[in-house]
Amino acid sequence: MSSRIEQIIEEIEEYIDSCKFQPLSTTKIIVNKEQMDELLRELRMKTPDEIKRYQKIIANKDAILADAQAKADSMLEEAQIHTNELVSEHEIMQQAYAQANEVVMTATEQAQEILDNATSDANDIRIGAIQYANDILANAENIIGHTLDSYTTKYDGLVNSLRECYEVVRTNRAELQVPDKSDRGVQAEVGNDQV
Repeated sequence: MSSRIEQIIEEIEEYIDSCKFQPLSTTKIIVNKEQMDELLRELRMKTPDEIKRYQKIIANKDAILADAQAKADSMLEEAQIHTNELVSEHEIMQQAYAQANEVVMTATEQAQEILDNATSDANDIRIGAIQYANDILANAENIIGHTLDSYTTKYDGLVNSLRECYEVVRTNRAELQVPDKSDRGVQAEVGNDQV
């Protein structure tokens, strides 16, 4: 959309193009003074209005830029807060990982101690101890498995460490081999022989 000033300038150019050349000249033209004065007068009158209009546009541009800057600052602040939350969450995960490691180590030690003592006890006590160790390891397996599922995309390093613990727990459970009730007598004899 062209402004009125641009239109007037185009009219002046068209008028000049339509004027006749002076006799014996290819550069000088004959103009109607009144018509030229009229176009120039209108140009002078419109110029201040156009300048004001452009100043408003510039002022609006500055306001838009200021608003955009404020929004950008706000987004940066939110991103910083979110980053801090993620860092805090990561630290919590590291603490949880350390505690989970400690629980797994403690559970493994307790399971081994229970297995050592269970060979000298009755088969019911042995089965109860193995079931207890199995429950602890199953719980640890569920916790580690859930943690693996939940944080695989965010914490690759943590996931690799948890996978190692997970495999240790699965191996320990496989080694436990919870006996059937039909094997009670045989295992009791094996346990007594080992003592």
